[in-house]
Amino acid sequence: MDLTSLGDFNAVALHGGFGPASRALDRPKATLSRRVAELEESLGVRLIERGSRRLRLTEEGLALHERTRGLMAEIQEAGEAIASSAPVARGRLRISAPVVFAHVVLCRIALRFALAYPQVELEVVAEDRVVNPVEEGYDLVIRIDPPHDEQLVGRRILGDQRLVVAAPSISIPSGVTPDAEGGAVPAVMSTGASSDARWDMRTEDGGIRAIRPTPVLRLSSLLMVREAVLEGVGAALLPRLLVDNDVATGRLACWGEVGSRVEIWALYNSRRLLSAKVRAFMNILQELSRRERK
Repeated sequence: MDLTSLGDFNAVALHGGFGPASRALDRPKATLSRRVAELEESLGVRLIERGSRRLRLTEEGLALHERTRGLMAEIQEAGEAIASSAPVARGRLRISAPVVFAHVVLCRIALRFALAYPQVELEVVAEDRVVNPVEEGYDLVIRIDPPHDEQLVGRRILGDQRLVVAAPSISIPSGVTPDAEGGAVPAVMSTGASSDARWDMRTEDGGIRAIRPTPVLRLSSLLMVREAVLEGVGAALLPRLLVDNDVATGRLACWGEVGSRVEIWALYNSRRLLSAKVRAFMNILQELSRRERK
């Protein structure tokens, strides 16, 4: 298979037609059309449906594009790195991260990275769904307590803890043992949280106090939950990284910790070479781990 023809085919598929690909690559449209035709002839299959106003890949064309576009990008990146005296971070870097981590931590890191590596087009997508980086074209994903996945490797970058917090004007209920019914408290909760939840809190003196949150407001975003707690609507169970500064400044009171510590990991495709752009971003993330250990 001719790699030049394959590269031209992937460019046409990526940009959505011969015309857009011609303008993006600054190459004649006729040349791209001829290269794709040669690739179709060598494979013995039709890759692109002709005659339609919009580009349509055949089933074979779609399969070829999905299986080779990552490889072609990797080959191009490897060539660019070898052509220079040292690997240079360049190209597009797509990252998926949980909403809270993206807003509280990753935004500042993204700004530092953009200033340090202007040749990289960085795209950070804040989303709480678990994406498939291999199928959805992400170079790096941030996950909390990720399960084992043979397709992904990476490193732990940060630990966190869940805290029960409330406005100072709200009094903590009388403590009871975990075996007894906890005192009820008005609470702001996530939309997916259980209505019969109980918070078994570890307090500063090492004891356990159990309380039962009574939902008075449900919100789909933890950022919205924090705002409601700051306004005194009720108590909430929130990540330390989201409310640490509020607790330190007295805007919120911490009643205790719930559950074990969670780990935040940065993961990438185990089947691809670690590119210069991903390595550069991972190095900046690793500074979080070093600061946490101090």
